[in-house]
Amino acid sequence: MLESHQPQSDSQHPLAGKLLSGAETLVQILADEGVDTIFGYSGGAILPAFDAVFRFNDQHGTDTDPALNLIVPANEQGAAFMASGYARASGKVGVAMVTSGPGATNTVTPVRDCMADSTPIVVICGQVPTSAIGTDAFQEAPISSIMGPACKHVFLVTDPADLEATVRTAFEIARTGRPGPVVVDIPKDVQNWVGGFKGSGYLPIPGYRQRMAKLRRNRLLRPQIESFMELLTQSERPLIYAGGGVINGNAAEELREFADFFGIPVVTTLMGIGAADTQHPLSLHMLGMHGTAYANYAVDDCDFLIALGARFDDRVAGVPDEFAKAAKHVAHFDIDATEISKVKNADWHHVGSLQESLAAILVVARQLKKTWDFSDWGEHVQALKSEYALNYDRASAAIQPYYVIEEINRLTKGNAIISTGVGQHQMWAAQYFDFAQPRQWLTSGSMGTMGFGLPAAIGAQFAQPDRIVIDIDGDGSMRMNFGELETVTTYDLPVKIVVMNNFGDGMVQQWQRLFFKGRMSASDKSLHKKNFVKAAEADGFEFAQRLERKEDVPRVVQEFINFPGPAFLEVIIDRNAEVYPMVGPGQAYQQMITGPWINCRTEPDVEADDLGPDTTEMF
Repeated sequence: MLESHQPQSDSQHPLAGKLLSGAETLVQILADEGVDTIFGYSGGAILPAFDAVFRFNDQHGTDTDPALNLIVPANEQGAAFMASGYARASGKVGVAMVTSGPGATNTVTPVRDCMADSTPIVVICGQVPTSAIGTDAFQEAPISSIMGPACKHVFLVTDPADLEATVRTAFEIARTGRPGPVVVDIPKDVQNWVGGFKGSGYLPIPGYRQRMAKLRRNRLLRPQIESFMELLTQSERPLIYAGGGVINGNAAEELREFADFFGIPVVTTLMGIGAADTQHPLSLHMLGMHGTAYANYAVDDCDFLIALGARFDDRVAGVPDEFAKAAKHVAHFDIDATEISKVKNADWHHVGSLQESLAAILVVARQLKKTWDFSDWGEHVQALKSEYALNYDRASAAIQPYYVIEEINRLTKGNAIISTGVGQHQMWAAQYFDFAQPRQWLTSGSMGTMGFGLPAAIGAQFAQPDRIVIDIDGDGSMRMNFGELETVTTYDLPVKIVVMNNFGDGMVQQWQRLFFKGRMSASDKSLHKKNFVKAAEADGFEFAQRLERKEDVPRVVQEFINFPGPAFLEVIIDRNAEVYPMVGPGQAYQQMITGPWINCRTEPDVEADDLGPDTTEMF
C-alpha cells in the first residue's frame, strides 16, 4: 500500500489547546485516525487508557452504539490476532491495546505474524512508570528490545509531550509503503500526564518519509512501459504470478483488468488468493507446495513470468533455478526494493505503486491499438485445468474434508470471508474454496501460526458485520485459542466455526508418513479427551453439532450455514486424508506428488520415503 502520511489540516482541530491527559490524547487520536474498534485486555499499566475509552464513549456514543467498540478477548494474543483479522478484512489499520509485561509479550507472536504477512496493526502497550523502567518492576518487560526485531517499528514514549505525534506517526508507518505492525509502549505516568492537546503534528522521521516520497514519485515512464511491452510481445506463453502485495496495494481491480485485456492466465500465492476471482476462466488458483497441479504446470510451461507483489518465497520457489525454468524473461513489480532479484533474477522490474503501474501500462497498451493473441496458450492452460484438476476419493465411506468444503462453497458461492488455522485444513480451504473478491481469505501465511483462525474471524466479523465469516479450523489449531469461543458468543457474532477433527496434527502426520517412515512422534499426542461440542455449548453456542456420517453432510452443512447466530460444527474426517498436490521441500514442480486421485504428467524422480532428513528443513 502506497499512501502519504496524514496531511496537516488547514483548519485547527476543535480540541486544540484543551488540557487532556495522555490517555485522553491517545484515545482522541485513535478516533481521529478513523478507528472504530479496539481489541484489548486491561491491566494495571494500561488502566488510564481503558478508562479514557470509557469516558470517550460516554461523551460521544451510546451503550448500544459506542464511538469506539472495545472488544475484550480471552487473552492478549487473541486481541492482536483479532486486530489482524480486522485489518486483513477491511484494509484499515487494526488496533490492539494491552497492559505491560505478560500482556505485551502475549502479543509478540501476532505482531511477528503481521510483519511476515505485511498486515497493518498498531499495538498499544501499557508500561510501568518511566521512573521504574529497568528496575524489574511488577509486570515490567523490555518491550522495545523484545518487539524491535519482530515489527516494522517500535516506540517507547518517555516524554509525554511526544505522545500525540508518536501515535499519529505509528499509524502513518503501519499503513504506508509495505504495511506492517507498529508497537507503541506507553508508561503509566505518560498516560496520566496532563498537557495541552495540539491537534496536529508527527514525529520527524525524514529517512522514512523520503523513501515513501521517492516511491510515490517513482512512476512508470513511457520508455519503461515500452520495454515491458516488448517483452510481452516476444512472449507466447505469459503468466501472471500474483502475491499478497496485490491485495495490500488495493490493486486487485487493476490486476483483473490487466489480465482480461491481454488474456493472460493468473496464478496466486497463498497470500494472494482473491486477487483474481477464482471462478474466472483465467484463474489457475494457487501455486506452490500445495498449489493446484495445473497452476504449477503452467509455471513450468510459461515463457514470460510477470510477478506482481510476490516474493518468490520457499513455498513457491523451493528451487529458484528450476522455478519457471522455461521463462525467457521475468518481470517483477513490487513496493519493496529489497524483494527485487532477492530470490529469482528479474530481467525487468519496477518499484512503486502496483495500482498505478498496471493502470499506466493499460493506458499505453490501448494507445498502441495493437492486439495480443495468446489464445493457443489459453487453450493449453484450460487443458491443464481439465486434465490435472483437484480430486479426491469421492466413493469413500469416511467424511472427506474436501467434500465438506465443497458443500460450504456451494452454498456461499465464493462470497464468504474464510479464516483458517494452520495445517491440512488450511491448505484444503485454500484449494477448494472460491473467492470472488480480495480480503475474503484470512490465513497465517509466512509464520504459519496455529490458533490464528478463530480470533482473526472475530476481527473480520467486526470489520464486515454484514458478511458471512467462516473459520475453518483443525482440532490442534482450535485448541490454541479455544477461549475465544466465548468472545464469539459474548458479542453475539454470527461467526461460523468448523473444526476438521482428525484427532491429531494432520500436516505433521502427513510429513511423518512421507518423510519419517510413519513414526508419529508427538503428533498423535494424547489430547483426545476434548468434547468440542460440549465445550462450545458451555461457551453459549446454541448451534453446536458433531457431524460423523457422510450422508448427513449436505443437510447439516446447510443448517449450519443458515443458522442466524454463532454456530459451531465439529466434523469427524478421514484420519488418513492428505493434502495433495505436494511439492517436497527442496524440490521442483517436476517432482510434484499428486497422490492417487489427481493426474500427474511426470512421475516423481524418487519415492517420498527415500527423500531423507534433508528434505524436512523447510517444514
